[in-house]
Amino acid sequence: METNGLGSQGFPELKNDTFLRAAWGEDTDYTPVWCMRQAGRYLPEFKETRAAQDFFSTCRSPEACCELTLQALGMEVTMVPGKGPSFPEPLREERDLERLRDPAAVASELGYVFQAITLTRQRLAGRVPLIGFAGAPWTLMTYMIEGGSSSTMAQAKRWLYQKPQASHQLLRILTDALVPYLVGQVAAGAQALQLFESHAGHLGPQLFNKFALPYVRDVAKRVKARVQEAGLAPVPMIIFAKDGHFALEELAQAGYEVVGLDWTVAPEKARERVGKMVTLQGNLDPCALYASEEEIGRLVQKMLDDFGPQRYIANLGHGLYPDMDPEHVGAFVDAVHKYSRLLRQN
Repeated sequence: METNGLGSQGFPELKNDTFLRAAWGEDTDYTPVWCMRQAGRYLPEFKETRAAQDFFSTCRSPEACCELTLQALGMEVTMVPGKGPSFPEPLREERDLERLRDPAAVASELGYVFQAITLTRQRLAGRVPLIGFAGAPWTLMTYMIEGGSSSTMAQAKRWLYQKPQASHQLLRILTDALVPYLVGQVAAGAQALQLFESHAGHLGPQLFNKFALPYVRDVAKRVKARVQEAGLAPVPMIIFAKDGHFALEELAQAGYEVVGLDWTVAPEKARERVGKMVTLQGNLDPCALYASEEEIGRLVQKMLDDFGPQRYIANLGHGLYPDMDPEHVGAFVDAVHKYSRLLRQN
């Protein structure tokens, strides 16, 4: 399966595979680090040019991933400043599922996203790997029913309790849409994939195990099978379930190489619970970047001590905020690289 005439051989050679090796559970010379927020949303130099804004707006944040997938399913989406994606005609009744497009057609609707991925992979020139993203089925379902963000997810959860069969039908539709979308990202040049279950915390263990986890598992299983069938090189997959600390063990066995942690989880306890068979990713409080550069260095040291030197990818426990100082983000990255090398010498 090729996109724009470019197979994996058509891309520049990857010069830095530390992130990928850590994701696969291999030993690395230092701890790789990345931040969950697209440059077009955050870095001043990307905000300045209109072309860059258009380009990066296709894949700027977890919310945008959800927005793209749901647009392709035929949901109308508007962007509300300060609030994110809004759906003027949310799903209210079971019959509303009939107006959704065939999930098999979603990937063809998102050709411009694949082009953006291919272009980004070319522009990266092998400096670092490229990570693809998508929102997980339950998180997408919340947007479709709530019409946007919500503090309680009461309307979406009402469906789980009152319309369990229709809920499963919708979650299956979303899973069927996500699989070709993620495989298409790999074909276009993504070298790893992260699934965001941003609204895991609105579910308790029972609802999560019934309505979120089975679909998260299914996405991983089917994407890996389709990637193999397409003759593409396997890519590591990351599951990030925000506030899903109650399901760490289950997530570690859901078919993903990496489990992302938010900042409310103690790293040592997480490692005890998930064992040594997955890589952990996380989990500095994003607001720690408001601290001084010296304090950021101290916080990074503590985090790296707690996670240990291997099977670990450093990250924030959620995304960067737009008002954060790029110098402090740089201090975070530098501290991870510097201290993780020292940690391996001891």
